[in-house]
Amino acid sequence: MEIKELPHNHGEKDNLMISVQEVLNRDTNFKIIADIFKQLGDTTRLRIFWLLCHAEECVLNIAAMMEMSSPAVSHHLRSLKSSRLITSRREGKEVYYRASDSTESQLLHRMIEQVMEVACPDAETLPDHLNHTHIRKP
Repeated sequence: MEIKELPHNHGEKDNLMISVQEVLNRDTNFKIIADIFKQLGDTTRLRIFWLLCHAEECVLNIAAMMEMSSPAVSHHLRSLKSSRLITSRREGKEVYYRASDSTESQLLHRMIEQVMEVACPDAETLPDHLNHTHIRKP
């Protein structure tokens, strides 16, 4: 897209508005962000994402904690994984999921906790099998 001449000239802001238009023209960046927020627009995915920020878990355990069927949880996990908010690793027949180490994932985790005033479980008080917290508050 080309830089458009604006209908009103406000003088000193011309260079700023050119820079703003250049960023607005990078539609791909906005599509990525919209996809991430779309993923978190679903309460179940939001809860699963928050859980995986604090623990690496398999589908069966996530399903038990969420009181959902494994296929339903798998559906949400696929969606979160396609947005690169979570990652997985295979150990034998078991697949374990956790929040990715990406900047986006960490920022979203902090945003969730600040908006909802939900505190990260203290890693020192968690049982060993849940002590996989990889995102720490600043």
